[in-house]
Amino acid sequence: MPDLPEEFAVALAAYERHLVSERDLTPHTVRAYLGDVAGMLRHASALGLHSLDQLDVRTLRSWLANQQTLGKARTTMARRATAVRVFTAWALRTGRASADPGAQLGSPKAHRPLPPALDVAEARALLEAAARSADDGSPVGLRDVAILELLYATGIRVGELCGLDVDDVDRSRRVVRVFGKGRKERTVPYGLPADQALGRWLDAARPSLLAPGAGAALFVGARGKRIDQRAVRSMVHRRLADVPGAPDLGPHGLRHTAATHLLEGGADLRTVQELLGHASLATTQIYTHVTAERLRTAYQLAHPRA
Repeated sequence: MPDLPEEFAVALAAYERHLVSERDLTPHTVRAYLGDVAGMLRHASALGLHSLDQLDVRTLRSWLANQQTLGKARTTMARRATAVRVFTAWALRTGRASADPGAQLGSPKAHRPLPPALDVAEARALLEAAARSADDGSPVGLRDVAILELLYATGIRVGELCGLDVDDVDRSRRVVRVFGKGRKERTVPYGLPADQALGRWLDAARPSLLAPGAGAALFVGARGKRIDQRAVRSMVHRRLADVPGAPDLGPHGLRHTAATHLLEGGADLRTVQELLGHASLATTQIYTHVTAERLRTAYQLAHPRA
């Protein structure tokens, strides 16, 4: 980067190579990490620093405080502090710095709002409405039903869904092989309704939509190529608009819904963590707040002395 001292710029370029080739992160994640670290290095440069060894926790705290004065949200500040901690740990590990000041850097505790989710009746209404609209056997309608059933049944991310190939689905065992963040592979089960919807899509609809170049893509768009995330998001919003009173959610809302309903149905937190592909159990624990909130609401409505 031309606005950084040479040592900072060289280190940042090496860090980018590390994120891309060694950690196999998505381009979006790489851009976010680099943007956060570059912002910290520019702040350090403005303070007269030009070497990674000159970075200390006071400089990092000064940078973080500056983020607060700019009105950045607590979640943004927490993410940026994490990005810098990862960078300084990498710099020490690779011999580019003699200390790790990020290890001493705290960050604002991010407020974690309850993720919106459908209740069981709304989820059922969504799937039934989509199935009714596909009664005419239209390929796109059958595809939409299969996508909605699979998203709700598995809780997989929209990017994971779009990346699925036909061979990733084992219908004999009713499981799907998913490649999540960092290309980590996991196997996720799904139920009979999703399997039936997949069968109708694969047997009766996919062949009529498939175009050259789609390869083994499980789901294809209207033009016959592998479906993209934007098309899936648009479809989910459109289908939810047919459900009276349902919140306007995207595919990630169906992921939240699947996790919430699993926990409400008695699944343990570790199982849900594995199904969702969360690296940390702390990420999954937010869903316990969802179920607790619903329990509290039900209690207040039902108990005479609530």
